[in-house]
Formats: sequence, structure tokens, C-alpha cells
Amino acid sequence: MKTFAMLGSLFGMLAVVTGAFGAHALANKVDARMLEIWETAAHYQIVHALALFAAAWLVSQTQSTVAIAAGWCFTAGILVFSGSLYLMVFTGARWLGAITPIGGTAMIVGWFCCMLAALKLGS
Repeated sequence: MKTFAMLGSLFGMLAVVTGAFGAHALANKVDARMLEIWETAAHYQIVHALALFAAAWLVSQTQSTVAIAAGWCFTAGILVFSGSLYLMVFTGARWLGAITPIGGTAMIVGWFCCMLAALKLGS
């Protein structure tokens, strides 16, 4: 599905940008723990940007709603998981850490959906 390939490209590009921003612009502005949180957000974002390509491929091969669900779960997971961590580092609002597991759960559900979609592939 073109949408997931486009989103994967966008999120991948932004993960590189945010990772570089963290390494260069934030390094002297936040403490080591906040920088580690930023790096975690960028890491999960890049991994799940690639996962969006897997979802796009599964949609192209199976046309299954579960493969489509995987793509939307990965998208939501990136926005909520990585987004909440980026915001926490920028704002210092530690309560945003309570939202992060919702994004992580969406990512887990996305992988589960990929597994179900893969069962629809021919041998």
C-alpha cells in the first residue's frame, strides 16, 4: 500500500533528523537521561518506519485488513511512543511518560497483525 510506504519514508527521514538533532543540538542542553530518552524515541521510530514497509509489502501480497491494521498500528505507535518521548524531553513534563506505553502497545499489536497477515501468504 502506497500510504504505508510513504509514511515509512517520512518517519524514517524524520528519525534521522531527530537522531542527528539529539546528538548535536541537545547534547549540551539536556542531561544524560533525557538524551537517552531522545535516542530511544529515535531508535523506535526508525525501526517502525521500516516496519511500515513490511506492512506495505504484506498489504500488496495479501490485501488483508489485518495487514492494513498493522500499518496503522505502527503509525499510531510511532506518533504516540516516540512523540510522547520527544515532547517529554522538550518540555520536561515527565507525566508524558505515562502515555508512552500506549504507543508501545500499538507497536506490539502491529507486529502481531503482521504475523497474522503473514499466515495468509502462499507457501
